Amino acid sequence: MTTLLNKLTTTTAGFDTLSVRLAAGVIFSAHGAQKLFGWFGGYGLEGTAGWMASIGLAPGTLFAALAGGAEFFGGLLLIVGLLVRPAALVLAFTMLVALFWVHFENGLFMSNNGYEFALALLAVSVALLLRGAGSFSADRLLQAKFTAQ
Repeated sequence: MTTLLNKLTTTTAGFDTLSVRLAAGVIFSAHGAQKLFGWFGGYGLEGTAGWMASIGLAPGTLFAALAGGAEFFGGLLLIVGLLVRPAALVLAFTMLVALFWVHFENGLFMSNNGYEFALALLAVSVALLLRGAGSFSADRLLQAKFTAQ
């Protein structure tokens, strides 16, 4: 079990990811809160489920819970810097679905409900997946503990 946790929390030293993690974490968790709880002007789980079903992502409640959960909890994990690589993997997959299933046909620009924002969040997620959480993170603390054993 320790080996698995060590692999999941492995990160490269540096403070370069801190601002990226915090900004992306806030954005992801807020978007997830919209989908799950209706916070920040969102539609909540029921409203999001209905919309998802209407665009062909059925069952809508399952997909709304998966997307909302990935964004909300994944965003919180990014903020804390805990299990950043697995969280980033799930968030990257979520952004791929959003990019191609929801936004791609509208072109690049957000003004037309395009995919530019999903693409930017995908890029951030992939970067964190490759780089890890960085020095100022729970992952770094856990990594230090595992290597000391």
